[in-house]
Amino acid sequence: MAQQDTPHNQMPQWIPRLVVTVIVSVLVVGASVFLLWKLASFISWLCIALFLSFALEPLVNGLVHRGWKRNAATTTVIFGFMLAAGLVIGAMVPLVIDQVNSIVDIAPRWVDSVSVTLHNWFGITVSTNDIVNQLQLANVNFANYATNVAGNIFGLSRQIFVGVLQVLTIILFTYYFVADAHQFRRFVCSFLPQNRQKVVLKTWELAIEKTGAYVYSRALLGLLSATATFIALVVLDVPFALPLALWMGVVSQFLPVIGTYFAAGVPLFVALLHSPSSALILFIFIFVYQQIENYLLSPKITAHTMELHPAVAFGAALAGGALAGVVGALLAMPIAAIAQEGVRAYSNRHELVESNMLKHPVRRAKQPRTKKKASKQASPDSN
Repeated sequence: MAQQDTPHNQMPQWIPRLVVTVIVSVLVVGASVFLLWKLASFISWLCIALFLSFALEPLVNGLVHRGWKRNAATTTVIFGFMLAAGLVIGAMVPLVIDQVNSIVDIAPRWVDSVSVTLHNWFGITVSTNDIVNQLQLANVNFANYATNVAGNIFGLSRQIFVGVLQVLTIILFTYYFVADAHQFRRFVCSFLPQNRQKVVLKTWELAIEKTGAYVYSRALLGLLSATATFIALVVLDVPFALPLALWMGVVSQFLPVIGTYFAAGVPLFVALLHSPSSALILFIFIFVYQQIENYLLSPKITAHTMELHPAVAFGAALAGGALAGVVGALLAMPIAAIAQEGVRAYSNRHELVESNMLKHPVRRAKQPRTKKKASKQASPDSN
């Protein structure tokens, strides 16, 4: 007689459901990760377009309040932004080509000067012919590489096509994010309950306000820096004054902490090739102007906007650069500003306790020395 299964020998009903749930969850997570990996470039384009819309929407709103149609205002603002970016990039191309040629031409004289100095000071003999040959070989290799790249028409055309597609995609989505901003926010909020809608709209408004304020304050400081640098370069008769001034204005303001020193290196190098005395004068001018900007111009311009702590700005730029390169370093600044203001707006602050650890150290007043001198003079009389 066959033995019948008892309830203790039967598999619980929840085990098959658990197995199916785990398998489906793993498949869904894997498909999501694969989809995000494939769409990583497209998502980054959307993020760039979104933050550009944050920066441009206040200007578009200002034109709309003055009677402009929103589509016309958006088109005008985006076209002006593209024109300014194209002007900076187009001005830098001939500068780079000319300076590379100048370095190749002047390198033998530099090598001779350095070799003589090393021999006179340290007794080190450097073969100038070997160094010049290496430079010429590097120049030939660079020319051959450029020829090979130019010869590969298909690969070059594909890279150009991908680059143009990226720019057009970012511009198109930026246009829609700005022109249809209210419809886009209504679409997002329609999926959220009303209490969440208020938080999202407040955060969105804060992002637009702080991103726009940061970009416009940096742009104004960059314009002042570029103008002052252009005047100095023209007076010193340094070539390529306009592209060097634009480089100085953009990099010094939008690259935190080290931007000023990194930006100043290019005009100083070009001035050094032109004349060492011009490079020295330009260095003094940049140093003086930087002090004026730090203590006079920047506090007044950013008084009603937003100012990041240098450590926060530098850390955000490093993190953004590690995640998304140059674009990530630039976008990290408004992201850090939004996060900083969000913490201030939504976090609870408490009253601080009384402690010397929370106070700025106060400089002690120096004791007058007259009493000590008087006591020393009085000591012999007392004896």
